[in-house]
Amino acid sequence: MTADNARTLDFTQGMNRSVDLRQGIRHLDDLPAMPAIAQKLMTLDLDSEQGERQMLLLISQDPLISAKLIGLSNSPLLGVSRKVCSVKDAALLLGLNRVKSVATGIAVMSLMSKPIGRFDAQEMWLHNLCVAFAMLPVVRAMPFKSRPQDDLIFLAGMLHDIGYLALAHLDVQRSDDLHTRIAIEPGRPSIEIERELLEVTHDELGAELAKHWNLPEELVAAIRYHHTPDAPGAAGLPLARIIAVTEQLIPFAGLREFVRDRVTDEAWAALGIDPEQAEDITLQAVEQAEQAIQFVSSL
Repeated sequence: MTADNARTLDFTQGMNRSVDLRQGIRHLDDLPAMPAIAQKLMTLDLDSEQGERQMLLLISQDPLISAKLIGLSNSPLLGVSRKVCSVKDAALLLGLNRVKSVATGIAVMSLMSKPIGRFDAQEMWLHNLCVAFAMLPVVRAMPFKSRPQDDLIFLAGMLHDIGYLALAHLDVQRSDDLHTRIAIEPGRPSIEIERELLEVTHDELGAELAKHWNLPEELVAAIRYHHTPDAPGAAGLPLARIIAVTEQLIPFAGLREFVRDRVTDEAWAALGIDPEQAEDITLQAVEQAEQAIQFVSSL
């Protein structure tokens, strides 16, 4: 076989793998199911007493979620002023919507309890948790009227990289190839490597998984555009940009996923934040991420 023929064969095989992966995204039986408790939590109406009681009962019946929620509530991350001893205490101090989103995020992260090939589920759990909490100082600096809904902020951080989970479930070999390349090219944006190697990116895969789970459209869009917040599909939806900015503020946290480490003045301004505040926000975001790392290491 000539070198030209070999290159043609490699290209054809690569195209076929890309087509297969795109088809795999739509073959929903191959994608992980959202945990049943997370599905139930997402559908609860917290404006009614019945919804509130159902939420507290659901969480209390799950020892893992209860323990992690109470542990988080007592960590510096959530800024609670007194000791939390029960799920009900957490709801009173943190608010129902925040407890719902934190519990849902913890439930979903239970899917990532063990590695799949070279995909390190724990690294992604840590990265997503760090981003979820480091987003808070960014959001607090935004004008109040332009902030996303409280119950979506934490979930968006916790779920933004679920595309790596989807890839590992759909094709372990290509997932392994990707994480190998990311490891040996640490100074190159991972999204570029994905386009070159897979022709499909983890934000696309994650959005498909989020649709499969019937997550809110705003959450699906945040997952889809968190690396491309200037794309037309992200217009008017600040969550994607908040995640993009936050990942640049804490590049050290968890998952190997190189992103540019400088937030432009234009990116701050697009969130309604004065770039003069950048240093203070960065310090707060780093502190939040470091506390999240300490919390995870204590589990």
